[in-house]
Amino acid sequence: MAAPPRRARGYNDTTAAGVTDTIFAPCTGVGRAAVAIVRVSGPAAWALLAPRERGGLLADPADPAEPTTAWQARHARVRRLVHPRTGVHLDTALVLPFAGGASYTGEPCVELHLHGGRAVVRAVCDALASVQGLRPAAAGEFTRRAVRNGRMDLTAAEGVADLLNADTEAQRRQALAAAGGGAARLYDGWRREVTRCLAHLEANIEFAADEDDCDDRLLPPLLEATRRLHAAISRHLADAHRGELVRDGVRVSIVGPPNAGKSSLLNALARRPAAIVSDVPGTTRDIITVGLDLGGVAVSVSDTAGLRAATTDAVEAEGMRRAVAAAREAHLRVLLFDVATWPAACTPEMAELARMAPALLVLNKVDDAAAAVPTAAPAAHHLADLPPPMTISCATGAGLPALEGALSAAVADLVGTGADTSGGEASLPITRARHRAHLTAAAGFLAEFLDGAGVDPLDMGAERLRLAAGAIGRITGTVQVDEVLDVIFHDFCIGK
Repeated sequence: MAAPPRRARGYNDTTAAGVTDTIFAPCTGVGRAAVAIVRVSGPAAWALLAPRERGGLLADPADPAEPTTAWQARHARVRRLVHPRTGVHLDTALVLPFAGGASYTGEPCVELHLHGGRAVVRAVCDALASVQGLRPAAAGEFTRRAVRNGRMDLTAAEGVADLLNADTEAQRRQALAAAGGGAARLYDGWRREVTRCLAHLEANIEFAADEDDCDDRLLPPLLEATRRLHAAISRHLADAHRGELVRDGVRVSIVGPPNAGKSSLLNALARRPAAIVSDVPGTTRDIITVGLDLGGVAVSVSDTAGLRAATTDAVEAEGMRRAVAAAREAHLRVLLFDVATWPAACTPEMAELARMAPALLVLNKVDDAAAAVPTAAPAAHHLADLPPPMTISCATGAGLPALEGALSAAVADLVGTGADTSGGEASLPITRARHRAHLTAAAGFLAEFLDGAGVDPLDMGAERLRLAAGAIGRITGTVQVDEVLDVIFHDFCIGK
């Protein structure tokens, strides 16, 4: 009979942060696969490594010739898994234990590497659920425990979530930089600098008999350090939201008059018949959106209802209203016209959308490469200062590669260098509105401190520095972590 599991070096069977239960969940995707992994984390995880006769999940080794020895952390073994209550053989699996403090969650942890069939995973999870003290994990609970136990900060946890959801290369790079702690190092460095300035100011106040006795020589270097920090945070905020664009995707809207070929262009970009194409004007009434990967950046392209000067059709009018709203909210607009109706079909409203940079002006149905492209009439005031038109033919494919290149270049200009860290961690973009809000608040407190220097009482200045440090600390969870945990882990998948 196998000996009871030996506590590995670093093993910790005490509860962390008030956690008293042990959780489990599959941490691989649903469906058939060669291997599926079920993760167990918590104080009772290693108890599963005992034989069934001792309340565990294991039977004898799969290979009878294998000697029975005590379990060690990070030493994998092949074992037969049996139901703790019935003794039914569930699967033959690779069992990998991790000690507390050295696992993903910071707790004692066991990974069961199973055959990837649905029935196998379901049977093992049902067996785990039958063990007293074990329960299925909630969404994001493994990563939440990792944050609680100091294995990662909030920005790294958000990076893990983004990495799981990454569909493009730019999203992968950006998420990996955050998950690797780049954002945390940047923000923690700024928080420590504010705290250092605060400590010098408070020491000056503390050891002075009254405010008139404060050493004025300490104030200039403190102000200079604060100015540098305020400038660095302000530069970081002035990033044109490129990090959020990479994470959430760039919105592109195709707008123009009826029968200009907007649906045909959407289908050509998507490489599939995503939208209905018809010669009947007004076929597209609502917004049709497809997702694309342009140069490694996630892009959603929308086909919209055709715009015309007036209509008596209430449904078409609503479609036109939505089309204009989508174009105004988009990050990039493609104004598409039939070359035969250009520029007469360009209304003042369409011209206004074309001037909302970034925008591309495209003339379609130029099926004859030798056809002359009409220019905007100089007398039409609303046609002035429009971007130079590109010419394409959705029917023949002429000009489409150049248009795709122009779209990719425009998208690249919007997102900048993404997660390129060649300029250091300060070049990492802001990826979430939560980070931006706290940094904006911190910059505001630093500006108030600088504006009030030499005028306001020093204790008021110290309070502003304290507020700035707290605002930055909330990004990584250094302070007031509880108030944002639920928001961050709401969208995590089960098993992570």
